[in-house]
Amino acid sequence: QVQLVESGGGLVQAGGSLTLSCTGSGSTFSIKSMGWFRQAPGKQRELVAAISSGGRTKYADFVRGRFTISRDNGKNTVSLQMNSLKPEDTAVYYCNAGWLSTGGTFYPDDYWGQGTQVTVSS
Repeated sequence: QVQLVESGGGLVQAGGSLTLSCTGSGSTFSIKSMGWFRQAPGKQRELVAAISSGGRTKYADFVRGRFTISRDNGKNTVSLQMNSLKPEDTAVYYCNAGWLSTGGTFYPDDYWGQGTQVTVSS
């Protein structure tokens, strides 16, 4: 079982940057694909970016070119570098340990963090 803890959220002005981190516990972290999701008030949770155990990545169209996902298996950490933030990026961001298929579909597992709030002011 993997336990996940997110950090790094906050308030930033439009055009600014934030880096989110997700630290996992458990011996299976390195073999899991990891995903970042977000959920804005009144909206469904959506995939932002994912990374396989081997470093293959997938991005949602609305963040491609602005966000970068990376992982450090030695530290059981996955990060999300967010640049050129927009007010519509405001949401609670969650990480998840799941599986990223070769076809580019991320299948979330039952392991979620508690979320970290990102607020982008205009």
